[in-house]
Amino acid sequence: MPLDPILKALLDQMAAEPRPPIHEMEPAQAREMMSAMSAVMAPRDVPIGKVEDIAMPGEAGEIALRVYTPVAAGGKVLPALVFYHGGGWVIGDLDSHDGICRILANEAGVRVIAVDYRLAPEHKFPAAVNDAVAAVNWVEANASVLGVDANRIAVGGDSAGGALAAVVAQTAKANVGPRLLFQLLICPATQIGEDTGSMRKFAEGYFLERAGMQWFYGHYVPEGADPNDPRLSPLRAADVSGLPPAYMLLAGFDPLYDEGLAYATKMRAAGVPVTVADHPDMVHDFVMMHAVVPRGREALQDIAAALKAALEG
Repeated sequence: MPLDPILKALLDQMAAEPRPPIHEMEPAQAREMMSAMSAVMAPRDVPIGKVEDIAMPGEAGEIALRVYTPVAAGGKVLPALVFYHGGGWVIGDLDSHDGICRILANEAGVRVIAVDYRLAPEHKFPAAVNDAVAAVNWVEANASVLGVDANRIAVGGDSAGGALAAVVAQTAKANVGPRLLFQLLICPATQIGEDTGSMRKFAEGYFLERAGMQWFYGHYVPEGADPNDPRLSPLRAADVSGLPPAYMLLAGFDPLYDEGLAYATKMRAAGVPVTVADHPDMVHDFVMMHAVVPRGREALQDIAAALKAALEG
C-alpha cells in the first residue's frame, strides 16, 4: 500500500525545507525544531475542562506533571492515564504533547497525567525509566488527592514514551504493583539498535530515519550499557506473561514497525490480550500530526475508545 496522499504531500513539503536532518543537530536545536513542529501539527487548541501543572518528588529533584481533566468532569473521581511523551528520550516535553493529552482526556473521559521525565544527554539511561516508574507509583499513592481511581490506572506513550510505558508495565508486574489495567503503546521502540527488515526498508525518507534513531540511542544509552537490558529494550524481557492488556498502534512505513509487532506477538504468545491497530499507509508517530493528517485524528479517536473501554468500571 502506498503512503497516504495527504501524508506524502506533507513529507514532500518537509523535505523541501532548508533544514539539516535531526542527526546533524545539537539536542537544543532538535528540541526547538520539535516544539515548532508540534505547534503546527499537534496544537494546544483543544478545549478541556482543566489543566493543572503540579510536581512530585523524584530521585534528582522535582518531576513536573501536567494533569488534564476532561470537559464536564467536575470533581468526579476518574480513571487515569499516566502518559510519557515521545522524542527519542532526548526531545519533547509537556508542551509538545499537550494537544494529544487533551484529546485523550476528553474523548476517553479520563484524567491524563503527563510526565516530564528527565531527558538525555543531560540525563542518560536509566534516568527516564526511573522517573517514569516513580511517576506511576506516585499517582497511585496520591490517587485520592488527584481525583483518580487507584484501581483504574493505565500507562501509555508514543515512540520513546511507548517504550517507557512498556517498561513501567513490566516493572509494575515485577514489583506486584501498582495494578495497571491497560498499556497504550504508540509506535514504541522495543529493541535498542535492532537491525530489522523495517529498519532497513524505511531507513530514509519516511519521517523517522535510521540515522536519527542512532542519534537518539547515542545520546540516551551510556557507554557499556547492555542493549538487551529490558529497561532499554522491553522486547528482551524474559517473561511478559501477566502484563496488562495492550493496545499497540503501528505504522506501515515506520522503521520501528517490526520491533513493535514483535513485542505484540510476544505478549500474545504469553497470554496477554493485545489489540494491534495497524495503519499500513502511515509513518512513525503519525498521531503527532493529527491537525494536518486526518488519519492521525481518527487514530486518536480509536485509541480513546479503547482506553475508555479498558478503564470503565
